[in-house]
Amino acid sequence: MKYNTQLKRMPLPEYGRNIQNIVDYAVTIEDPEERRRCADSIISIMGNLFPHLRDVNDFKHILWDHLAIMSDFKLDIEYPYEIIKKEKLNRRPPVLPYSFEHPRYRHYGKRLEDLIHQATLLEDSPKKEFLIWTIAIFMKKQYLTWNKDSVDDRKILKDLSTLSKGLIELNPETYKLPDSRELMTQPVNSNKNIRNRKNNVSKNR
Repeated sequence: MKYNTQLKRMPLPEYGRNIQNIVDYAVTIEDPEERRRCADSIISIMGNLFPHLRDVNDFKHILWDHLAIMSDFKLDIEYPYEIIKKEKLNRRPPVLPYSFEHPRYRHYGKRLEDLIHQATLLEDSPKKEFLIWTIAIFMKKQYLTWNKDSVDDRKILKDLSTLSKGLIELNPETYKLPDSRELMTQPVNSNKNIRNRKNNVSKNR
């Protein structure tokens, strides 16, 4: 008796050794019609193994691709779909571009810097003011994530000015952010908070 580790390696082990043996047998069938009927039967069995995937788009196409892979692309039949090419099977995906730019303040993150930059490009409007207000709220909450005690609003507004390269200057005497305890206990995106912030933006204009 041979152990599975001593047998031929299966390209797609999720289908099991018996299905792989049937595929290997189908490759040896000389009669084209019989070979095609055998392939159809294999596809039917493979589909029954994963009935929960029948609603997946191109489920049948995927099964025929898998059959070709399991036969090492040696099954000589007229496939109902254009199957995957062998040379593309093990092709390495393209390298994803990765930004090595580090945020000036790690606790705020790089995406926030990008958002602040986009805010500076907007024309003066209530929409821009509300966006800046939301950014300042987020900055304060992020700061509190790392510093559990408290933070002075002047610190947040100063950092906002720095990250916007001086294009966003808010007066700490008139621009009041929510209390630290309120930020840490209430969802930032709640409807009540959004209404309050819109009112505060109007008052600070």
